[in-house]
Amino acid sequence: MELHSSKKTDEDKRIWTSRSIGSYIQHQFFYALIKIGGRRLAYFFLYFILAYYVLMRPSVRRRCYSYLSHRFPGDSSLKRIVHCYRLYLNFGMVLIDRAIIGILGNEMMSVSFKQRESLKNLVSEGKGVIFLMAHTGCWQVALSALGYLKTRVNMVIRREEGDIDRHYFEHQSNDTPFNIIDPEGYLGGTIEMINALKNGEIVSIMGDRIFGSLKNRVPVDFLGEKALFPFSAFKVASATGSPIAILLTHKDGSNHFVLDLAKVIHVPEGLGRSGEGYMPYISEFVKFLEGYTETHPFQFFNFYDMWMHSS
Repeated sequence: MELHSSKKTDEDKRIWTSRSIGSYIQHQFFYALIKIGGRRLAYFFLYFILAYYVLMRPSVRRRCYSYLSHRFPGDSSLKRIVHCYRLYLNFGMVLIDRAIIGILGNEMMSVSFKQRESLKNLVSEGKGVIFLMAHTGCWQVALSALGYLKTRVNMVIRREEGDIDRHYFEHQSNDTPFNIIDPEGYLGGTIEMINALKNGEIVSIMGDRIFGSLKNRVPVDFLGEKALFPFSAFKVASATGSPIAILLTHKDGSNHFVLDLAKVIHVPEGLGRSGEGYMPYISEFVKFLEGYTETHPFQFFNFYDMWMHSS
């Protein structure tokens, strides 16, 4: 679960970090519950533990209020707490589901994906593909179901000291199924991404979080106000000619997820470094994300203020 950072500058003060809110022992407790009683036992304890965090820790509630105040403007204080609980409950279930895949195996979850062949054909073109995803549903469950593509996947993931949430593959003893690219590395990992795409590989990157340089962001209308979104993925697409596949997931039942190929975006080559040229394409992604929050308001898990620096 995400915390706000404690950077010294005002610009960085509330930028998202990956540090976990729970302790190592608390995480191990839920992993043990999964091994002993599976999903039902872990969910059972989640209801009560989460109620304590939401009711007794105002700092936990504040982390989701920025999104909820934009998605549900005019909510009363009581209704805001209820919505906060529902949002965190869905998030907690997703974290448990993610661990279940790693501990008990992929067969414990099912994924529906109607556009399998469309995505396969896109990958087979050999130009490389950028999977532009968001913190919706359980994106890791979705990626675990894309093995049929038979193509190397490079994940752009930021990990920090204090982040003890395990990705599903970190519960397994076999090799990591993805190549990890650190966005805090040299040039934000851009060279690694470009090389992977030129080799016809897949690069998976989040389109709703700002990594690396804070200059790689633009303000876009989102839920009634300008919010900041990164344009790095679009810049890489312009440099390589690789298509962008917008992939969004949602949980639909206790052990079932739905993956949707919302749209394929082709960014013209040679748009340069400025974010202005990418605004129309970023706006397309944000439009789908906003539509997602209308349909699945409690499955958008971005616990930081996207709107606070937009002015």
